[in-house]
Amino acid sequence: MNEISRRRMIKGVAGGMAAGMPLAAILADPKLAQAAAGGLETVEITTGDGRKVSGAMAMPDKTPAATILLVHEWWGLNDQIKSVAAEYAKQGYIALALDMYDGKVASAGDRDGARVLMKAVNQAEGVETVRAWAKWLKAHPKGTGKIGTVGWCFGGGWSLNTAMSEPVDAAVIYYGRVNKTAADLANLKGPVLGHFATQDKWINKDMVGGFEVEMAKAGKAFTNHWYEANHAFANPSNGRYDKEDAQVSWKRTLAFFAKHLG
Repeated sequence: MNEISRRRMIKGVAGGMAAGMPLAAILADPKLAQAAAGGLETVEITTGDGRKVSGAMAMPDKTPAATILLVHEWWGLNDQIKSVAAEYAKQGYIALALDMYDGKVASAGDRDGARVLMKAVNQAEGVETVRAWAKWLKAHPKGTGKIGTVGWCFGGGWSLNTAMSEPVDAAVIYYGRVNKTAADLANLKGPVLGHFATQDKWINKDMVGGFEVEMAKAGKAFTNHWYEANHAFANPSNGRYDKEDAQVSWKRTLAFFAKHLG
C-alpha cells in the first residue's frame, strides 16, 4: 500500500464522520473534531537545545506542497486545532500543529487550567521549539521550501514569534499578542496578516495600532482586518464564536497563503 492510499484509508476510518463536512461544523462538534483529528500522524523532532518536541501532521494528497505551521490556543494541542490542520491538508498544504505544552491539554472551559499551562511556557524554550519546527518544515522532503505560520490567541502571538525567530514566507495572527518594537521585527521576512476583534479587551486597538506603527517603522508588510466581534470569534466551540466573521477570516487566510506560498 502506497503512502497516499494509507492516508486515505486512515481518513476513511478515523475521519469518515467528518468527510465532506464544513470546517465550522467539525470544530463545533467534539465527536467530529475527534474523528478529523484521528487521521493525523504524531511526529517528533529534537530542538536546538536538545529537547524532544512533538506535533500532529496532516499530509495532502499531492506533493510537493507548501507547509503550514499551526500554533494552538492556550488550551493546548486539542482536537480542534488538529482538525484545522486536517483542513489545511485538504487545501493542499503539509500542515503541522505543534505542541507547546508537552502533551498537556486543558479541559474545555477550564480557563484557570489553560492559564497555568500558558504561563508555564518558558520563553526561550518556546522560541527554540517554534524555530526547530519551522526549520524542519522548510527542509521537509515533500515540501516546496515555502512555509507559513498561523495561530490563535496564545498561538497567534507565537505565530508572530516564529516569523521573528526563523524567516517564513507568510504569517497569520488571530487575536494574538503583538506588543513588539521595530527592533523586534527586524528579522521578519514575509508579510503578516492580522485578524482582530473590536470587542477584545486584551488584544485591543491600542496594542494593534502600536503594532501597525512599529511594523511601518521596520518597513514590514502588514495587512490588518478588524471584525465586529470578540476575542476567539473564530472558535466554534465557545460562546464568542461569530460564524460570519470566522468564515470571512478563513477565506482571507486561505487567499493570503495561496498568494505567498503558491
